[in-house]
Amino acid sequence: MDTYTHGHADAVLQSHRWRTVENSAGYLLPHLRPGLGVLDVGCGPGTITVDLARRVAPGRVLGLDVAEAPLDEARALVDGEDVTFAVGDVYALDLPDDSVDVVHAHQVLQHLTDPVAALREMARVARPGGLVAVREVDYAATTWFPADEGLDRWLDLYRRVARRNGAEPDAGRRLRAWAHAAGLRDVTASASTYCYASDAEREWWGTSWAGRATASAFAEQAVAYGLATPAELDDVAAAWLRWAAADDGWLGMLHGELLVRV
Repeated sequence: MDTYTHGHADAVLQSHRWRTVENSAGYLLPHLRPGLGVLDVGCGPGTITVDLARRVAPGRVLGLDVAEAPLDEARALVDGEDVTFAVGDVYALDLPDDSVDVVHAHQVLQHLTDPVAALREMARVARPGGLVAVREVDYAATTWFPADEGLDRWLDLYRRVARRNGAEPDAGRRLRAWAHAAGLRDVTASASTYCYASDAEREWWGTSWAGRATASAFAEQAVAYGLATPAELDDVAAAWLRWAAADDGWLGMLHGELLVRV
């Protein structure tokens, strides 16, 4: 079993709930049309999944997550859309070969010990001519203003915790290489960003990460692995709150994207 660095604390789901097709899968949007069957791997609380269902209706959508924890929340979002949610394993999808038109995964591969195997399995269930669509952050390319040594420590610590879990926090730049290693050659690579700068955006993102720094699986792992003390995590949380309160605060996160034609 892979270890999910973030976990499912409310401070984590706070950011996941914000995600939509438009702000997190814009590269896929031109390829969606009514009637497509979609598999959303790593669906979390389901905001992208339900949005996908609205855009491909009357097509059917299945959202899978490795954990049951966020799925009740996802199911509560359904309002007539043809979408279902279930626990599933990206390495062994319980679907026949060539069974869906689009396989989508947002911020999933970065948490896996074998992203190449996951891509190969996602391609297996996609129909000939269908798409595998993946988007992953590249943590090393994250940048912010104003400078803060506490945020420097956060970035270094997050990357060390993720790698201790056998994961790859700088996944965005590796998507094309992973696809090639999986035997997938018909690929289109792109990039996009999240940018948090307004007062509301800074408060939302800063308080989310302040909470994660002290009360999430990431915090627990950092302490358990001997990479940080609770006091050091308190300092990281304080840095996020300083950034959130900074009138001229700005943060950008680069994401790699890949469309694979199967």
